[in-house]
Amino acid sequence: MSDISVFTSDEYLDKDYFLSEDINSNDSSGKTEKKIKIIKVIFVILCLVLVGEFVYYKVIMPGFSTPKITVSGQQKFSAQEIGQMILPMCNDNWHTFDVEKANALISSDPEIESVVVEKKFPDKVFISIVEREPVALTFVTIKNDTVAMQIDKNGVIFEGKKGINVDSNKIPIISGLPIEYLAQGMRIPSKYRPLIDQITKISELPQSYFAGISEICVHPKEFGNYELALIPSQSHIKVLTDRSLNEEALKYMMVVLDVVKQLGSDVSEIDLRYGSVSYRTKNQVENDEIILKN
Repeated sequence: MSDISVFTSDEYLDKDYFLSEDINSNDSSGKTEKKIKIIKVIFVILCLVLVGEFVYYKVIMPGFSTPKITVSGQQKFSAQEIGQMILPMCNDNWHTFDVEKANALISSDPEIESVVVEKKFPDKVFISIVEREPVALTFVTIKNDTVAMQIDKNGVIFEGKKGINVDSNKIPIISGLPIEYLAQGMRIPSKYRPLIDQITKISELPQSYFAGISEICVHPKEFGNYELALIPSQSHIKVLTDRSLNEEALKYMMVVLDVVKQLGSDVSEIDLRYGSVSYRTKNQVENDEIILKN
């Protein structure tokens, strides 16, 4: 007799189920491994790209290209003119670009008051400029030639750019400054700097007081001090005064001039130095006193 095994349909189903489950689990685990490998490859590629960009922006770009320069703050100078000042550095890359050297080259121009040079990674250089603004004019003799020079609020003398006119209503002419030796960017003697400070304060006022004054004459005194003589633009009468040049003194001078005009047209000089007002005519040797007190 032979033995015959008999399986029910449920047993067949159970066997097929476990077989298919085994196959599905193998497929899913294989797909998971493939996904992990793909993710790892993508991650490695991204890391390589980031490393490449880092090397490019950190080493290649700053080291092998000239920096891009941006200039701001200038009014009389063009960006090209500023670029000419740092021409010796035109072949430098961002790493070798010397900020202090660029600052020194630009600051050497007497018309530049201050400059700030900054490097910004990876290839930019920013230059911020403050130009000198004149508060007064003076005339200096150089090799038998009379040259107009400008004076800024710090007492620095500079020639100024050609073709750019100054506003005579705000900038007075100063004569008589004892400048024996002239160099671009030098300062006027220290004892005359308070005069520049006074002129600067007056020029900042809303009224254009210097529109009525054609010249400020400096008269050095024997003992190292000085006095002033103002020449109004309309009457051309010399007005002697002390070193106190301010808004109140100018207003008082205008009042005195109005009074003097009523006395006649032959007045050549008015003296305001000693607390009273006196005047001198063209034909007089001694002063006449006006009844007008400070």
